[in-house]
Amino acid sequence: AHFGGTPLTAPFFEDSIRQALSRPFNRMFRYRMTIGNFVDHAAAAQSPAPSGFIFHMSRCGSTLVSQMLAALPHTIAISEAAPIDAVVQFSRTWPGLPAERHVEYLVAMLAAFGRRRSGAERHLFVKLDSWHTLALPLFRRAFPSVPWVFLYREPVEVLVSQMRQRGTQMVAEFIPPSLYGIDDAGGMRAEDYCARVLNRICTSVIDNYREGGGLLVNYRELPGAIWSRILPHFGVACSDDERAAISRIVRYDVKAPSFEFADDTAAKQRAATDLVRAAAERQLGDVYRRLEELRIGL
Repeated sequence: AHFGGTPLTAPFFEDSIRQALSRPFNRMFRYRMTIGNFVDHAAAAQSPAPSGFIFHMSRCGSTLVSQMLAALPHTIAISEAAPIDAVVQFSRTWPGLPAERHVEYLVAMLAAFGRRRSGAERHLFVKLDSWHTLALPLFRRAFPSVPWVFLYREPVEVLVSQMRQRGTQMVAEFIPPSLYGIDDAGGMRAEDYCARVLNRICTSVIDNYREGGGLLVNYRELPGAIWSRILPHFGVACSDDERAAISRIVRYDVKAPSFEFADDTAAKQRAATDLVRAAAERQLGDVYRRLEELRIGL
């Protein structure tokens, strides 16, 4: 789709796509190419290299962080774009794909998303889907010097949110359980299945953290961590005017911008059922404690 000079400021990439596709030009014209053409075009794009990747546990403030980064001038911020997921999943959907070719396709996709529109863009931030932590080795091979963060939250609070409305990654019909190494999903309680998915998402981070480049951020550190930890980790300086622009984002619920933000931690703890608490402790208690140890350097 043709975006022209429109910046990608919607909370999720799919929101931007829907807006773009409603324009008359995009309703009339479609662009198609081979994957070889795609790689060649992306290589010539002269896009900025990614400044940072945002991995997350889900329902833990990652959308807030990506929207705060998107508020910076001269910045492209991509949030959970389906085409990136399609490339990440090539290792599952394209049997026999050589590892070096997989890296080439991922680099090309991010170069395509990073195309300069105004010519002044300096930074490219990419917020990934929660299950993309399983592809951390792929991202490290493709972008070994690009820093990344992993956002996580107290497991009970994440599970309460998932029980209210399960994300795509928590529905076996959308994301096969085999992706997470789960082979006995049939008949499993929703609380247990979601907790096992979250376990796999977090465990992958723990397993790859020592390879370098990562920063662990707990939800309770937000929004202050954006200035004190995340932007310095990404090597981005922030002026007073830019800080003010970012601060305006914090006032509102980024997924429902018409409403002011309200911390829901206490409400989620009160809403947790015994089944949620049991699943959280059984599948995520030790994992959460290990993430906290790594975050504080133990």
